[in-house]
Amino acid sequence: MIWVMPLRSANDPVVPAHAMPENRVQRQAMARLRMHRKDAWLACEALVVAFLVLPLGQSTWHGPEVAAVMAIAATSLFAGQRWAISVIVIAEVCLLPTVWPRAFLEGDLDVRLVALMTLGAMVPGLLAMRRAAAVLVLVTCEQRTRLKCRRVHAAMTATLVIAIAIPLL
Repeated sequence: MIWVMPLRSANDPVVPAHAMPENRVQRQAMARLRMHRKDAWLACEALVVAFLVLPLGQSTWHGPEVAAVMAIAATSLFAGQRWAISVIVIAEVCLLPTVWPRAFLEGDLDVRLVALMTLGAMVPGLLAMRRAAAVLVLVTCEQRTRLKCRRVHAAMTATLVIAIAIPLL
């Protein structure tokens, strides 16, 4: 049996998950708390990626500049600014052509290990692309609909595929 704390007050007793009230406002508040925890993990991951990418930057791909933007977006996400999710994901897509060739195609062993750690740290951010698409629709002052979110997500996925293919050319 799963036990959760209701959001009413700190003095209320613990109730089982199946006995939670069906109040829409309380369900939304619990979902918001879960989302903020995911946002904190995404911000931590973005800071780790930014610090790992700095020594790998090439002058042609402007890796250090994009890593600095990612670190600033992670700090903004820690402060509760949800728009930073889209900036973090876009920055990771821009850093991918810099990092993955260093992990698999060239470099010494230490450079490859750092690049592999960076690629591993990028995975949660790239998996958050769907949330980033939804936030990006809101940032553009458009009404968030399922169709618009899908179109933005498809465009971001196409950009990711192009970013992976560019170093092969």
